[in-house]
Amino acid sequence: MPTVTAAQVLESLKQCMDPEIPISVVDMGLIYGVNISDDNKVDIKMTMTTRGCPLHDTLVSDVKRYVNKVPGVSGTDVEIVWDPPWTPEKMSEEAKKLINYGREKKVAPINYEVAMPQGIGSVVKQEDGSLLLVNENQQGFMVNQAIVDFWHLCNGKRKITELVDNFAQKMGLQRGQVEREVLQLVQQLRDGGLVTINEPEVSNVQFKK
Repeated sequence: MPTVTAAQVLESLKQCMDPEIPISVVDMGLIYGVNISDDNKVDIKMTMTTRGCPLHDTLVSDVKRYVNKVPGVSGTDVEIVWDPPWTPEKMSEEAKKLINYGREKKVAPINYEVAMPQGIGSVVKQEDGSLLLVNENQQGFMVNQAIVDFWHLCNGKRKITELVDNFAQKMGLQRGQVEREVLQLVQQLRDGGLVTINEPEVSNVQFKK
């Protein structure tokens, strides 16, 4: 039986994307510990960006799946911990660059009441089964199926409020449980050049009656 190393586990987890942001759980700083027993059973300690994220179970399943891809792994256990709390400072420098962390964004704010995101770019399935969203500058972002499904919903005809309703229905959750995650995902996809934001044109000319 081949000996499994923590480096192999972390390398595989770099393919596992946070369900809210197209950045790996490793680069997000969510992995707090990797312990490997003599029989190659892997115990992962990890955290989440928020306690109320409705996609916790999805992410835990994804982490187990990618760890089990490492040759020799006999099983995987994931423990969610909240101490120390996650902060954006735990992200890798590469991840911080992707979301322009610490920099003032020179983009117009999104009007969530009227904005209608339009997906741009393409989906690429790699040989190992992992998924990429590739923008028009040929920059690829590793994502999971949930993010791809959401990106497909962004067809330029649905308001963000409708996307929230649709996503909540799909996940079987209340609207208030997913609203924050959807708004954050729209912002991150826009920052990655994977959606544009269409807003109805409103004339500022007032006609006298």
